[in-house]
Amino acid sequence: MSDGRLPDANETMSMLRRGVESRDAELLARLYGIDAELLIVDESNPPSRPRVLRGINAIADYLRDVYARDMSHSIENVIASGSRIAFTQSCRYADGTCVLAANIADLEDGVIVSQTVVQAWDS
Repeated sequence: MSDGRLPDANETMSMLRRGVESRDAELLARLYGIDAELLIVDESNPPSRPRVLRGINAIADYLRDVYARDMSHSIENVIASGSRIAFTQSCRYADGTCVLAANIADLEDGVIVSQTVVQAWDS
C-alpha cells in the first residue's frame, strides 16, 4: 500500500480481481509471497498427484502463461475474511470452451502464501 499499511483480505481480493479480469499477470504475481505455494488439481493433476508450484518465480511463470491466452476471466462468489480468501473464477476461451476454478488462499502480511485451485473445463 502506498501509505505503508499492509492490505487486508478485502484489499488483496480487490487487487486480485483487477489483475484477473484485466489479465495482468505482473500485478497478480505481486500478490504472492516469495515462498508461496500454488497447488492445482484438475483432470491432468488429480488430488493424489496435484501440480505444485513453489516460489514466486514458478508462480509468476504460470500466471504469465495463463493470462497470455486468448480468453476472458471473471471472479465470482468472493469470501474475504481475516487471513483467507475464497472465490470462483470463470474463464472462456475464444472458441467458447469454458473453465471453472474454485480457489482458496491463505494470506500473511497481505500476500498470498498458499493457494489451492480445483478446476474443470469443457471437454
